[in-house]
Formats: sequence, C-alpha cells, structure tokens
Amino acid sequence: MSELREIVDSLEYRLSRLLTKMESLQAENQDLREKLNEKEGFLLSQAQEIKRLKNDFDSIKITNSLLGSDEYKRDTKLKINSLIREIDYCIAQLSD
Repeated sequence: MSELREIVDSLEYRLSRLLTKMESLQAENQDLREKLNEKEGFLLSQAQEIKRLKNDFDSIKITNSLLGSDEYKRDTKLKINSLIREIDYCIAQLSD
C-alpha cells in the first residue's frame, strides 16, 4: 500500500511541476505575442513613413526640375504626360 502511495505522491508532484511549467510557458507566450504586436505596429508605421518620404522626394524631384534642374527633367516630363493622359481620359468620360 505504501508503494501505491509513493506512486500517487510522485504523480502529484510531477503533475504540479507540469502545471507550473505550463502556466509559465503560457505567460511567456502572452508576453511574446504582445511584443510581436508592438513590432508589427512599429513596422507598419515605418512603412507608412517610408511611403510618405518617397512621395515627398518625388515632389521635390519634380519641383527641382520645374525650377530648371536638368537632373530630373525626364521623370518630370513622364509625370506630366501621365497627368495629361489622365485628364484627357476624364474629359472623355465626362463627354460621353
């Protein structure tokens, strides 16, 4: 009978350690999920900032070429032609 009692005590101890370890791992998992969410938010904001800066840079390139800089004239001409095509398309749509 004492042998059975020792087995039960051993199982209870192991189960208690297992439950403690599981709770610890669940808490660690929750912390990691929160950190992941923070990092994803940070990456999203960085991507938006990069997009904004690229748009600003494109605007600066166009402004420089309009002010006489030869460096970005080709890009500016392409952008102006694209805008003219869009305007022509809109006018055609309104005419119909």
